[in-house]
Amino acid sequence: MPIKASIAPIWAGSAISTVGMRTLGVAYPLLALVQTSSPAAAGWAGFALTLPILLFYVPGGFLVDRFSPRRVILCVEAGRMLSVASVLVAMMLGGPSLAHLLLAAAVEGSLWVLYTLAESALLPAMVQPARMHSALAKSEAASHFASLAGRPLGGYLFGVGRFVPFVVNSVLFAISYTLFFGWGRDTGRHPNRPSRLRDLAEGFRELTKLPFLGGSIVVTTFTNLMVNTLIMIYVAGSEGMSSLKVGIVLAAGGVGGVLGSALSFVLPPLRGVLRLHLWIWAFALVLAAFGTYVRLPSYFFALALVATGIGGALSNVAIRSVEVHKVDPATLARVVGVSRLSSYGGFCFAAPLGGFMVAWGDVQGGSAVLCVLMVAAAALSGWPPIGARLTPLLPPDLPRPELPGLLRMRGAHRLSRDLVPSPGVER
Repeated sequence: MPIKASIAPIWAGSAISTVGMRTLGVAYPLLALVQTSSPAAAGWAGFALTLPILLFYVPGGFLVDRFSPRRVILCVEAGRMLSVASVLVAMMLGGPSLAHLLLAAAVEGSLWVLYTLAESALLPAMVQPARMHSALAKSEAASHFASLAGRPLGGYLFGVGRFVPFVVNSVLFAISYTLFFGWGRDTGRHPNRPSRLRDLAEGFRELTKLPFLGGSIVVTTFTNLMVNTLIMIYVAGSEGMSSLKVGIVLAAGGVGGVLGSALSFVLPPLRGVLRLHLWIWAFALVLAAFGTYVRLPSYFFALALVATGIGGALSNVAIRSVEVHKVDPATLARVVGVSRLSSYGGFCFAAPLGGFMVAWGDVQGGSAVLCVLMVAAAALSGWPPIGARLTPLLPPDLPRPELPGLLRMRGAHRLSRDLVPSPGVER
C-alpha cells in the first residue's frame, strides 16, 4: 500500500480525536452547568475529563503495548461513540444526571489517552524512516489545527443546541471507526511473552537509556508549567476585557503550533533543539513581562504564546522522532505514556501557581518572576555540567529526513549534514 494512503487514516483520526476531545471539553462542563445550575458541577465535569490524563498514561501505555494498536483504536472509537450516544439518549429522557455526565467525561478522557498512545505505536510500522520526520510534522500540524478549531466549535455547537455537540461527535467517532475498520489487517506487534505487573515500569527503565528523552521530559515539564502559569496570570488579570479578546489571545499558541509544524516539515531537526526550546520560552516570557510594563499585555501575551507554540512544535516533532526511531517498538507506548504524563503533569500546578502569583504581585509582578525563572533556566542550559543533562543533543544516528523537493538542493543537503549528522558521525 502506498505510504500516503497508509497514514491518511492516522492524520484524519488524529484530527477527529483532538476535535472531539476539545469540543467535549467545553460541552460537558456547559451541560453540567445547565442541568444543575451549579458552577461547581461544571468544574467537576472538567476535572473528570482531565483526571484520566494524569492517571491513565502509564497503565494505558502498558495496555497498548500488549495488543494491536489498530484494534485498540477500533475499541476506543467505538467506546467514545457509545459514551456520547448514551448522553444523547439520556437527554431525550430528561437527563442526564450529574453522575452520568461525570462518568461519560471520565470515559472520554481515558479513551482519548489510549487513542494518542495507540497512534504513536502505529507510526513506526507504517512509515519509512526517511519519511518519518515529515509524517510527524504533518501529524503535529493536524493536532494544532484541530485544537484551534475544537474549543470555539464546542461553544458554538452548544449555543446552537445543547444536544448538537454530542450528535456531531457521535458522527465524527463513527467516521474515525470506519476509517480504521476499512483500513485492512492489523499493523503492529503482539507480545511474545505473558504480561507481568512489573512491565508497567518498563517505560521508566527505557528512558534511562536515552539521555535525549530524559532531558526532554525535564525541559517540557518545566516549560509547560511556565507557559500555563503565564496563561493563568493573564486570565486572572483579564477582568474588564471582552471574552472575545481573551479567546483570541489564548488561541495564539495554536497559531504558533501550526507555524512550528510547518517549519518542522521543511527543515531537518536541530541537534540542540532542547536548548533552542528553552531560549524561545525565555524570549516569550521576556515579551510577556515587557508587555505588562508598557501596559499592552494582550498584544505581548499573544506574541509570547505564538513564540511558545512555534518552539513547542519544533521540539515535539524532534522528541517524537527519537521515540519512534530509538525506542524498542515493544515498549514504545509505555515510554510515550511516561513522557506525556510528565509533560501534562505541569498543567496541574499551573492554575494554583498563577493565581498565587497574581495575588502576591499582580499581573506585572507574576510575569516578571516567570521571566526571571525562565531566563535563568535557559542560561543554565549553556553551562556544560548542567546542559549535558538538561539539554542533551539529538542522537547523531537518526535517519536523515527526506525533505520536500524544493529543499533537495545542494545547500539544503549541506544544512542537513550540519544539523543532523549521518550515522556514526559525532560533533
